[in-house]
Amino acid sequence: MSTSFDVIIIGSGPGGYVTAIRAAQLGMKVAIVERDRLGGICLNWGCIPTKALLRSAEVYRNFKHASEYGLSAEGVKFDHEAVVKRSRGVAGRMEKGVQFLMKKNKITVIEGEARLDKGSAAPKVIVKKDGKDTSLEAKHVILATGARAREIPAAGLKSDGKRIWTYRDAMAPPEWPESLLVFGSGAIGIEFASFYAAFGVKVTVVELLDRVLPVEDEEISAFAKKRYEKEGLTIRTSTEAKSLKATAKGVEAVVSSKGKEETLSATHAIVAVGITGNIENLGLEGLGVKTDRGHIVTDGYGKTNVAGLYAIGDVTGAPWLAHKASHEGIICIEAIAGKKPHAMIKERIPGCTYSHPQVASVGLTEAKAKAAGREVKVGRFPFVGNGKAIALGEDQGMVKVVFDAKTGELLGAHMIGAEVTELIQGYAIAMQTETTEQELMETVFPHPTLSEMMHEAVLDAYGRVLHV
Repeated sequence: MSTSFDVIIIGSGPGGYVTAIRAAQLGMKVAIVERDRLGGICLNWGCIPTKALLRSAEVYRNFKHASEYGLSAEGVKFDHEAVVKRSRGVAGRMEKGVQFLMKKNKITVIEGEARLDKGSAAPKVIVKKDGKDTSLEAKHVILATGARAREIPAAGLKSDGKRIWTYRDAMAPPEWPESLLVFGSGAIGIEFASFYAAFGVKVTVVELLDRVLPVEDEEISAFAKKRYEKEGLTIRTSTEAKSLKATAKGVEAVVSSKGKEETLSATHAIVAVGITGNIENLGLEGLGVKTDRGHIVTDGYGKTNVAGLYAIGDVTGAPWLAHKASHEGIICIEAIAGKKPHAMIKERIPGCTYSHPQVASVGLTEAKAKAAGREVKVGRFPFVGNGKAIALGEDQGMVKVVFDAKTGELLGAHMIGAEVTELIQGYAIAMQTETTEQELMETVFPHPTLSEMMHEAVLDAYGRVLHV
């Protein structure tokens, strides 16, 4: 095996493997180092298998409402082991796909734990496998080591793999819960809360801040809370977890709200209180790599403060999204190749939560736009006014858009309801291409589709809404 490359990428998640492919396309000699499985957390324990789980929940939920569609589906049951098995099968299929892509693009895959040491043009990469070290050199080294669930051991918010879980444990649970405490109401916490609630588990969500999905627009968060509660979730906002411990029969948590403490009990708990970058044991301290609150500091092109060393994806901080990692990696490698790409604009990265109902957004919330000194025009359109949504039996939801009142620039878009994770990209394209409100209003949207609500929301912002 060669030990000299143009670029070495550490980590093979959606940031790492996509960057490796683009580097190969640009004619570089590429190696990728992975300590576990190709595809990283996203393909194996994150984005893809969780969506497989949520799809099973969606199908099961629809079966239970079959009579509303003129159908009969009595005595519907579920096999949680089969649900998990399908999810793991989907992950395995995706991993094989990445293996194929590595071979197709002639990328050298090296298994083992990587650490950095001082080199010439870039840090030297030392890979440990089966107790043996292999030293590799490259002109450029890119860290794509990802992130993991943040834990708070002092409060007991730490996985024991049995009763107290992180997202990874919750994806292939050692046993099926009867009741569940979910700490954190971001995308990860809410998705698992939605999944387990669909199968009849009694779920309580504990959130420190004053609303669920706190990064979303306030109207969307409020709408989501009502819908989640209707789906059977108990939502406890403005509630701090003081302690969590496993007992012989389950878990007990002491929580505090408005100065009053109480004890919550369940058979299991999920800790989803944040994300921290995988920066340990890489040799960053010895190189003097700058970090901030558990993440590597970079510029808009992936450069760190150390010559020849770059970082992309979750290890560089929020938003912790696979598509952000992939795009960031492409920007980084194209900059290395002298292609002069645009810098990452984080405000144009869409975010999606695949709960029931789905939530999606891009750009500024109404509150953040106003805080930035913008005079805004806001448009809204409810799912109940859309023929396709009614035909689907999914008439609860909303589309909201925020425009700059002076320029017509689309500042943000926020959605909740059926398939909004597929719809949001329309607004993302509009923001990227700097489409004006007039151009959006003049665009023809097909009928009958959910996308018509995107048009109507724009019309509403300018007093021209048609169907409400």
